[in-house]
Amino acid sequence: MASTTSGTADGWKAKLNKALQEKNFFTDLLQKIEDKTGVRRLYIVIALAAFLGIYLMVGYGAQFVCNFVGFLYPAYASVKAIESYQKDDDTQWLTYWVVYSFFALVEFFADIFLFWIPFYWFLKCVFLVWCMAPIASNGSQMIYHRLIKPIVLKYQNKIDDAIDKAADRLQEVGDFAEDIGRGAANDAIRKRMADATKDE
Repeated sequence: MASTTSGTADGWKAKLNKALQEKNFFTDLLQKIEDKTGVRRLYIVIALAAFLGIYLMVGYGAQFVCNFVGFLYPAYASVKAIESYQKDDDTQWLTYWVVYSFFALVEFFADIFLFWIPFYWFLKCVFLVWCMAPIASNGSQMIYHRLIKPIVLKYQNKIDDAIDKAADRLQEVGDFAEDIGRGAANDAIRKRMADATKDE
């Protein structure tokens, strides 16, 4: 059992270390820190993650930090996905944003209860990192395929009908407002013309 856990941890460390060797702004910054301190970038990232975890448990502004973590990298990766010619990365990040939106909606209505969960922002941050993790069966894939997709497919026709009805109502309201506006404008023009003829 201990050797399996050790092997899994070593596997994660190897994957993380490989990701930290790629060329981008973050790894260039890590390279500079590594050169100045002599501490390997893997340990710098692990220390930053530990600090972030502790801060999310007891720090001021943990909600902002958690939402920042859940938004910053996915937004950057989404822009990169839009600009690439591959479809898979578009689907990956669109799935993340669907799950993120679903979670934000649930969180909005359950906020009064979630407030009482100890270390909620830490747990939420771990959840969001799991949802954006670069693995095949990350959280967003699992939640989308097991929860969101079946619900949407079950009620898809009803949802589409409701959207069509809402669009028709909105069009009616817009037409009505346009008619009222046109009538008011015509009345104002008539009144000005009548006032102008009286002055003559």
